[in-house]
Amino acid sequence: MAARTRRSTRRSTRRALAALAAAVVLSLTGASVSAAAPLTAAPAVERLNGTLPDGATWIADVPENWNGTLIVFSHGFGSTVPQNAPREAVRLRLLEEGYALTGSSYDTSETLWALESAERDQVATVAAVTERIGEPTRTLSIGQSMGGLVNARLARSGAGGIDGALGLCGLVAGANDLHSYQLDAEYTIARLLLPDTPVKLVDFASEAEGATTGRQLTDAVVTAQKTPEGRARIALAAAYLNLPTWAPGKDRPAAGDREEQQAQQYEWLARGVLNRVEPARFHVEKALGGNNSGNKGVDYARVLSGSQHAPLVKALYKKAGLDLRADLRDLTANATITADPAAVAAGLRTSSAGQGLAVPLLNIHTTADDLVPVEQESRFATRVRASGDAAQLRQAYVERQGHCAFTTAETVAALHALESRLDTGRWGTSATPAALQSAATALDLDGAAYVPYRPAELTIGRRP
Repeated sequence: MAARTRRSTRRSTRRALAALAAAVVLSLTGASVSAAAPLTAAPAVERLNGTLPDGATWIADVPENWNGTLIVFSHGFGSTVPQNAPREAVRLRLLEEGYALTGSSYDTSETLWALESAERDQVATVAAVTERIGEPTRTLSIGQSMGGLVNARLARSGAGGIDGALGLCGLVAGANDLHSYQLDAEYTIARLLLPDTPVKLVDFASEAEGATTGRQLTDAVVTAQKTPEGRARIALAAAYLNLPTWAPGKDRPAAGDREEQQAQQYEWLARGVLNRVEPARFHVEKALGGNNSGNKGVDYARVLSGSQHAPLVKALYKKAGLDLRADLRDLTANATITADPAAVAAGLRTSSAGQGLAVPLLNIHTTADDLVPVEQESRFATRVRASGDAAQLRQAYVERQGHCAFTTAETVAALHALESRLDTGRWGTSATPAALQSAATALDLDGAAYVPYRPAELTIGRRP
């Protein structure tokens, strides 16, 4: 109780000092500064760093005009060095606004899928930074991609004194769901496009082995795209992968333009999405101690029936003169891959989220994301509702193609909306598409595209 009282006192003191400093500045300049006004004078910034007991490293940037809020940033898959912002432009803007920024590398000595250590390392980083700079008035968490899953786990526990969280294109459905729907798509390509070629889909012994599979599958797709039959089967695999029908550099296809929708799904595959996810599977499997996904017992006709892309698949199969039911029966009958129960359990323990929220969480997602499909947000929201914490969660969407393709304005506006929730005790209208778009546009930075949007359900086979 005494420690809590001291913390409250320190926070109150820092708030009072911040308010006093602002009042002095305004009285001397006679200026009125809007929270959304662009800042011009870059503050002096102190760079701090350190190493945690498990070998993870951390960095922190503390601006001279620190506003008392500490932000801990959780980076995505693949990085082995600490980051304290999603990208440089965001880092600079947040420092201008007075936020202190920190983040750790996580312990990636064994695997890049560092969910076993990430939450622990982020909490330890907050403690280490606080020891150096003093108690923050508020601590916020931001996470991107895989770091969005770390972020959701921090929001679930409230560990490290986290007051609120902002997720950016988060992999919030978790590792088991991710590998399940990816396996459904990969198996479909291997079974229907490479029927006479052995293709290893799980239990990778190395990243290189995963990369070999990625190339096999991608090459098969490129070849199949040349025929109507191949394009129909690619569309079936893309449906299982929850792949968007709107690709980078393209205009969004018309609702009834099935050929163009498939062409843009193909564009994602030809750009190498499978070449990225297959090597990554090795790291996840290594972290979980085995293969965490299987397809034995999956009814592939039932899976397709729940997909928003089912009409596209049916139209292309009909045009190609192919028997869709026969392909679906073939997939179901030959699905023999089984998951390691221990790996599935490890995935649930270390690499899942949505089982409750201790603090407010705002997730934002692009509407056409190839690596972490926006449909993951539906899966996550369902779990949060089941936990009874739906009031803590808000989700907002940016109409754009790409993974984590947010502007600085979109990111900062979302952070401000989260702070409004913490200041007022309610979300109100701050996290609505209109409010976020207005706030982001008012920053006069690099544009914004928040839109009303409701993602479809995640297409995923029910596992026995």
